[in-house]
This record gives sequence, structure tokens and C-alpha cells, in this order.
Amino acid sequence: MSDRRNLNLAQKTIVGAQFLFVAFGATVLVPLLVGLDPSVALFTAGIGTLIFHAITKGKVPIFLGSSFAFIAPIIKATELYGMPGTLCGLVAVGAVYGLMSLLVRLRGVGFISRLFPPIVVGPVIMLIGLSLAGTGVNMAKSNWTLAIIALLTTVVVSLFGKGLLRLIPIFAGIVVGYIAATCMGIIDFSPVTNAPWFALPAFVRPELCWEAIIFMIPVAIAPVIEHIGDIYAINEVTGKDYVKDPGLHRTMLGDGIACAAASLLGGPPVTTYSEVTGAISLTKIADPMVLRIAAVFGILFSVFGKISVLLKTIPEAVLGGIMLLLFGTIASVGINSLVKNKVDLGDTRNLVISSLILTLGIGGAELTIGSITIGGIGLAALVGVLLNLIIPHRKAKQ
Repeated sequence: MSDRRNLNLAQKTIVGAQFLFVAFGATVLVPLLVGLDPSVALFTAGIGTLIFHAITKGKVPIFLGSSFAFIAPIIKATELYGMPGTLCGLVAVGAVYGLMSLLVRLRGVGFISRLFPPIVVGPVIMLIGLSLAGTGVNMAKSNWTLAIIALLTTVVVSLFGKGLLRLIPIFAGIVVGYIAATCMGIIDFSPVTNAPWFALPAFVRPELCWEAIIFMIPVAIAPVIEHIGDIYAINEVTGKDYVKDPGLHRTMLGDGIACAAASLLGGPPVTTYSEVTGAISLTKIADPMVLRIAAVFGILFSVFGKISVLLKTIPEAVLGGIMLLLFGTIASVGINSLVKNKVDLGDTRNLVISSLILTLGIGGAELTIGSITIGGIGLAALVGVLLNLIIPHRKAKQ
């Protein structure tokens, strides 16, 4: 694929705006679901993307947006430790990326694959989606009509959308659901009218909380593996090998520092966005400068006060309708990981590992040591890793 670096600045700016549009719906959805300011998420997505490009020498056409993997952990951790403590735990996720980056540099990517094989990663990803099923249903049932409208729109755009439209099903579902809610007279626009045109995002400062750090660190397993998959995906799209140049250790470090920076400012952790990779594949434009322009647009949009308030007026049922599909899709990605890697669940070893990950996670198991409690997805992921290391593989029959 050609980078089309001969595009002039005006053309790159237009394409950069399109790429942000593709990432916009998913980026603002995460903070809306977990109680963070969507303007902060736009700001940290932009800052995180620029940090990533600086660390990867500006070579990798990647945009970082809000990570769905942390929705359930953030909701639970906020109940236990409050939002400032939760953000502290999320900052520590960046340290996990840093450690994995060092391991990749010293031992190669194969070491990460052996530490986190599909039998661990697949069930953990399934758990991330399934653990939020009840939340999606509860939000949707506040107004089933709106929820179904948003859900159907998202499904239809996913199945039948053409071009860039097909890459923004979440955004389309939010827009159509919002229009329907407006026609039904549900939305109060007075907060938008009273909001200033320009305002700084509502940044939140983390507070040191060791319990939240222990809670969050194991959750980073799935996003780390997702990052590796996304880098290989952008390799395929562009025809270049970013695993070698600038190196997977650099892309992982860039993602980790961006995560930490986002959480330090009160935003959700960021991750490589496959939607934008899809847009690159569609437009055949892989110039990293375009992604940096998209990041700048994200930062600029974050200071429009009315945008933040407008996003907060989206009805709960609209978000719930989209969540019904979204979280099921996340669970399906975990199932697909098992199928694609031909994991044999007839093998007792694999069955034990996957079963305990799912039951501990969905059941809400918690382990308390002194004043530190680890539970949910984090505990399930940690148990999965340990079981994979401890339980011996069956020797092949001669």
C-alpha cells in the first residue's frame, strides 16, 4: 500500500478529520459508560496518539482511542476505591506494558505468546464482554423502544453499510437513537444551551491506591495481546513490518506510556483502534502524519464545552441498546480466538483453565490479603496465567 505522502496538507487534514470521525463514537462511549468526562477521553486519545508516534519514531499509522477492555474493571474498581483510586490503578497498567515491552526486547514476542496463550486470553476476552451483559440489559430496559432503535441501526450499518459508513456503526447507532429520543421529547437541551462554547475538559487527578493497582494490573493481559494482534493487522494492511521497524517493543512501550498519560489526566486507558486500521485499508492512505492530524483534531474538539455536555445528554437506553451488541461482540472475539487457534476444549487441561477463568470472573470471586483485594476479571486472569504455568501438558500418545 502506498503511504500517499504526496498528499498536500489540506488533503491530509481532511483525511485526518475522517479518521477521527471513525474513532469518535467508540472513544466517547467508554467514558460515558464508566462516569468519566468524554471531553477528557478525546483529549487523552489525541495526546496518547502523539506520544505513541513520538516513541515509535513517527513510523506506525496508528490511532489510540478508549479501550473497551477496561469498562467492567473501571465500573467495579470505582465502587471499591472511588474514581481517583481507580485512575491510579489504570496508571499502573502502563507499567505492565513497559514490562512486556522489555520482555519482548529481551526474549522476543514468542515469550509473550507462551506466557499468555489462547487458552488464557480467549476466556479472559469472553469474560470482559459477559461480565457487562447485565449492565447493558439494565440500561436498555429504561426505554426498550430507544434501545431497539439504536441496536437495529448499529446492526444494519455493520451488515450493510458501505465505505466509511460501515466503520462507524456505534456512532450511527448513537446518532439515530439520539434523533429518535429528540423526536420523543425525552432530551432536555437546556444544559447544552447554558454550557460555554469553550471549556477545558474536567480532568481528574489520580490518588495513590495500592488496592486499585493490584486490582487492575492483571486486567492488562488481554489488551497487551490485543496490541500485538493489531500491530500484525496494520502490517498486513500497509505491507510493512512494524514488528521489526520500529520494533514491537517500541509500539508496546508507546501504547503503555499513552495509557499511563491518559489515566494521569482522568481519561480511560487507550488502545490501538482497529476501526481506524479499517479506514486505512479502505482509503489506501497510510501516512502516519494523517493519524497525527486526527490526534490534533481530537485535542481541539475536547475544548468545545457544548460537545461534552451534548454527549452527556445521550439517553441511557440508547447506550444500553448499543451495549447489547457491543459486549456480546467482545465475548464472541474471545470465542473466535479459541476457534482460530484450534484450542481443544476436549483436553482436560484446557477445560479446567477456561472453566475456572469464566466461573471466577462471572461469579465475582474475590481474594483478600490484608487490606488488598483482587477480584473479578483481574483475579480470573491471574488464575488463568498461573494454571497455564502449573498444569502440565499431556504427552502426545506414541
